[in-house]
Amino acid sequence: MELRTVLVVGTGLIGTSAALALRKRGVRVLLADRDQGVVRLARELGAGEEWQSGGSADGAPLAESDRADLAIIAVPPAHVATELLELQRIGAARCYTDVASVKAEPIHRAAQLGCDLSSYVASHPLAGREKSGPGAARADLFLGRPWALCPTEEADPEAKAAVLRLIELCGANPVEVSAVDHDRAVAVVSHAPHVAASAVAARLADATDVALGLAGQGVRDVTRIAGSDPGLWLGILSGNASPVAEVLEAVAHDLADAASALRALAEGDGTATNELTQLLKRGVAGHDRIPGKHGGPASEYATVQVVIGDRPGQLARLFQVCDEVGVNVEDVRLEHAPGLPLGIAELSVEPDAGIELTHALRERGWQVP
Repeated sequence: MELRTVLVVGTGLIGTSAALALRKRGVRVLLADRDQGVVRLARELGAGEEWQSGGSADGAPLAESDRADLAIIAVPPAHVATELLELQRIGAARCYTDVASVKAEPIHRAAQLGCDLSSYVASHPLAGREKSGPGAARADLFLGRPWALCPTEEADPEAKAAVLRLIELCGANPVEVSAVDHDRAVAVVSHAPHVAASAVAARLADATDVALGLAGQGVRDVTRIAGSDPGLWLGILSGNASPVAEVLEAVAHDLADAASALRALAEGDGTATNELTQLLKRGVAGHDRIPGKHGGPASEYATVQVVIGDRPGQLARLFQVCDEVGVNVEDVRLEHAPGLPLGIAELSVEPDAGIELTHALRERGWQVP
């Protein structure tokens, strides 16, 4: 199914990112939001044009020529159903989807309100950032990312085809799953981890200056997502409360056992290390199951550490060396040295390329520990 015109309702991070991706593929995008300021910002960023067909004064449906091929509802989970009902009332589009991170509750609420479920297929792109708003949007946000779609039994093939075409245009990978299975899955891989990260970050609120001065990359990695908008996440967690609670209860049980083992260890019980070891091993096993690049099994890479100055152009110079010797950088991460104008760049490369890249960098004057 071709999408010539798409209406995006909600011009936050996800809605604007989808709009930018569609615009790059030549799709006409109409933008709507209750906050006119964010609509204007999204428009100025090149995400599309403001929607001028919000219904006539007497509430009559739109003319066929004014209807979009697809409407993307990019609002918090609690508001998806009411937004869908209003859009369908005026005939804003031929097909509808939403991109909220919770699926079962919005679908159930839409059915209660009497929405037309034949033209609606719920979906959820598994992509995001710790920043929010249209200013954080990126056209490549969904590239290579999984995008769940949860069609109900009532969904028409045309509606499903429209959502699949949307996913294709945004460069994501479609994953069809039931709404209930989706919510249980994201509770494990997204929602509960966010709460856990927030719990760790909350300990830092009262930490001493000495502790914060010793903060390294580890605590930054664990707490990165804790910087997201609390109001946004309250809506997400409220919509998926039971599955998230189940995961957190299991995590809390593991943490309580670990704390008890550490107390016992502090009192001289050497056998307490067994329980800690088992938890750490289970953690390694779980980590190793996270899919790697392109969604396949996680690959083992060689890590090349390079001292890099905190100056313009340093990363470009570093990548130029990689290009010259024909080494592909699979991943990169930066660790800054507090109080110093330098840091460490960790380049992940194929195992057989690590030694070659190390020699090339040293020959060109780079400091490789």
